[in-house]
Amino acid sequence: MGFAHTLAWPRRVAAFFVIAFAASGAPASQTTSNFDASVDVGGTTLQLNGKGTRYRFAFKVYDMALYTTKKVTTSEDLLALPGAKRLQFVALRELPGTDLGRLFLRGMADNATSEQMTRHTLATTRLIEVFSGRPKMLPGEPFAMNFEPGKGTTFYILGKPQGAPVGDEEFFKLVMKIWFGDSPADRLLRDALLDRTRE
Repeated sequence: MGFAHTLAWPRRVAAFFVIAFAASGAPASQTTSNFDASVDVGGTTLQLNGKGTRYRFAFKVYDMALYTTKKVTTSEDLLALPGAKRLQFVALRELPGTDLGRLFLRGMADNATSEQMTRHTLATTRLIEVFSGRPKMLPGEPFAMNFEPGKGTTFYILGKPQGAPVGDEEFFKLVMKIWFGDSPADRLLRDALLDRTRE
């Protein structure tokens, strides 16, 4: 019995990791949140470019949608696209605000030079303050980031703007690179947002 139990334990461990990896590789386009087909940002109508789910290990973290002025299917085209944009999120589990702000900061740093991060210290600090200032996001709660040319980036929580716009176009590109840079937070999510999951 002891020998059988010894063999069973590695099998249970292996099964756990198979399930975990299968879940983390689940189709990122199969979101459970309802995202509008279009939104208005500063008087500009944006279309839903793509949507997906952020997984961390075997767990769903948030649903996300990308809105743009025209369809893009590559990160390069997205980062080069002028005009307004929107990143929309819906929390799928309890997300401590401090952790969320820290993850965003790390994602930016992973895809930017130290000079770029220094240049946008004030806007980056504001991003961290917005999310760290909230104890936690609860499942089903929305948050968003809107970019308007000439104005900057406005952060939203539960549909309400969190202060005045900050940063410039380069800053919003650094934010987008969290998901669309050379080291994206989740490659399956990136492809879903760019509607490349069928390729």
